[in-house]
Amino acid sequence: MSGGLDKETLDLTLQAIKEFTDGEFSDDKLLELDHKDEFPIELVRQMCGEGLGIHLLFIPEEFDGMGGGAYDVYRICEQMANVDIGVATGVLATFLGSDPIIFGGTHAQKKKWMMRVANEGLLMAYGATEPDAGSDLGALRTTATPVSENGQVVGYKITGNKQWISNGGYADLYTVLAQAPGGPSWFVVEKGVDGFSHGKPEDKHGIRASNTAALSLTDVYVDADRLLGNVEGQGLFQAQLVFGYTRLMVAAFGLGGGWAALNRAIPYSMERIQGGGPLSEKQGYTHKLIVPHAVRLEGARAFIEETAERIDNGEGEDGNLNTEGAIAKYLATEAGNLAADASIQALGGYGYTKEYMVEKIKRDVRITTIYEGTSEIMEMTIARDRWQMHLKTRGQYYHDQAQQMEALHSKNANIGANIAASGLHALAELLERARIRRLTRNQHLLFRLGELIAFAEGAAAMARRAARAADRQIHEKADRRFSPDALAAMSRIYARESAMKVAEEGMRWVFGADGIEEHEVSAFEQGLRLKDIHRVQAGLFADMDYVADVLYDRKKAN
Repeated sequence: MSGGLDKETLDLTLQAIKEFTDGEFSDDKLLELDHKDEFPIELVRQMCGEGLGIHLLFIPEEFDGMGGGAYDVYRICEQMANVDIGVATGVLATFLGSDPIIFGGTHAQKKKWMMRVANEGLLMAYGATEPDAGSDLGALRTTATPVSENGQVVGYKITGNKQWISNGGYADLYTVLAQAPGGPSWFVVEKGVDGFSHGKPEDKHGIRASNTAALSLTDVYVDADRLLGNVEGQGLFQAQLVFGYTRLMVAAFGLGGGWAALNRAIPYSMERIQGGGPLSEKQGYTHKLIVPHAVRLEGARAFIEETAERIDNGEGEDGNLNTEGAIAKYLATEAGNLAADASIQALGGYGYTKEYMVEKIKRDVRITTIYEGTSEIMEMTIARDRWQMHLKTRGQYYHDQAQQMEALHSKNANIGANIAASGLHALAELLERARIRRLTRNQHLLFRLGELIAFAEGAAAMARRAARAADRQIHEKADRRFSPDALAAMSRIYARESAMKVAEEGMRWVFGADGIEEHEVSAFEQGLRLKDIHRVQAGLFADMDYVADVLYDRKKAN
C-alpha cells in the first residue's frame, strides 16, 4: 500500500460520505431496509460510482484511482460502519474482491481490471469461502481444469460452490479461488457467463442491508489470462498477502459499530431519569455499561492506527502485517460486539425492541467477529506467531517490549506505560511456563494465550498513542475525538485491565492445564508480578470518573 491521501483529501472524502449518508440513510430508512431484508443496490452503486466514488479510494493512481492507503481505508470503513455495517459491507466488498488482483495480478491484469472498476464503477465480490471448508482456504473443492489447444493452456473450466459471498447476487466481477493442477489459484470471473449462477439471499441474523449469497459454478469457462499472476498455485500466498490489510478493514467495522451503539446509549442516559436523577450521573451505570467499552474501543483504535501507519510505511513482508491485522481485528470486533450488547442493556427494555437502533446495531456488529476470519482464527494466528517469536528470542520478546514501555514511562509517567510493562512481563512469564511444561499441546490454552497477547499488545499501543498525543505528535490523519488528557486516563484504565487479565486469567489457565507444581506457586506468582499488578489498580475509580465526565461533556480536558 502507498502512504495514501493527504489529510485535506481524506477530510473532504469523509465529509462527502457524511453528507451523502446523512441524506440517504436516516435511522428510519435503515430500520426499513433491515425489516425488509433489502439491499439498497441503487444507493450502493451511487456510492461506488459517479455519485460518490468511494471505490476509487483503494485503486492505485496509475489505474485512475485515488491511491488511498491503509490509514485512509480504516477511517472510511469506520465512518461507513458508524452509519450501517450492512451498507458498509456492500460498499467495501469491492475492496476485498479487488485485493487478489491488486496483490496477485500482473501489471497488465491490474491495469485492465482496476481501470474498469475505476471507470465503470463495477461492484466486486470475493469468492473464497466454501460450504464445507469455511475459513480453511486450504480445503478447497472448487476446481479449475485446464483447457488446452495444440499443447497450450488457453483457458480453464471452473466447477464448485462458494458460500457466504458478500455482493454475491449483485457483483459485476468476481475473484474466485479454485484448485488448479498447480495448486490453489485466483481467477477473475464476470457475471452472466455460462454455468455461473448465484443463490437466493441468505436470511441473516444481522447486516440485512447487505447481500450475501452462494455462488454455483458448473464448467464456467475463463480464458487463461484470467488466472491472476499467470502462474498456478499462488492463491494461498496471494490470500495471505492481503490479510493484514483486509482484517484492518473489518476491525474498523467493529470500531464503527461499537461507537455507533455507545453514541446512542450516552445521550439516552442523560435524559432517562431513575431514582431522582439521570442515569448518566450514576456510577453504577456509567462505570459498567459505558466507560469500559469506550476504553476498549479506543484501545483497539490505537492498535488499528498503529498498524495502518506501519502498513503504509511498507513494514512487514510486502508491506503487510498479518499478525498485527489479526490483533487489530480481534480487539476491535470483540470490543464492538460487547459495546453494542452493553448499549442494549443501557437502554433497558427500549434497547431490546426493533424500534431502537441499538438492537439492530448489535445484530449487525456480531458478524465482524465471524467474517474475514473468526475470533478463534484470530486467536490461533496471534498465538502461533508470537509463540514462535518467544522461542526465537529465548523468552525475551515480551520482556523487551516491557522494557520499551518502562522507557516510555520514564518520559511520561501519566499514561500507564509502567502498568502495560507489568502486563508484558507477566505475559513473557506465562509463555515461558507454557514452554517448560509443553502446555501448548492444549489447544484451548493456545487460544487463550492469543487473547492475552492481543490485550497486552493493545495496552502498549494505547500507551504509545497517548504519549504521541501528549507530545502533539499524533498522526495527522488520526481520529481526534479525545484530548491528550482523556487518552492518558483511558490508557491507564486499559493498561490496568489488560495487565490484570494477563496475570489472573493466565494463572488460571496454567493451573488448569496442570502446568505448575505446588512448590512452584510462590515463584510463579512473583514472576507474574501479581502483587504489583494488584497495587497499580489504585486510582482506577478516579480515572473512570474522569473518563465518564469527558464522555458526558462534563469536563473540558486539555
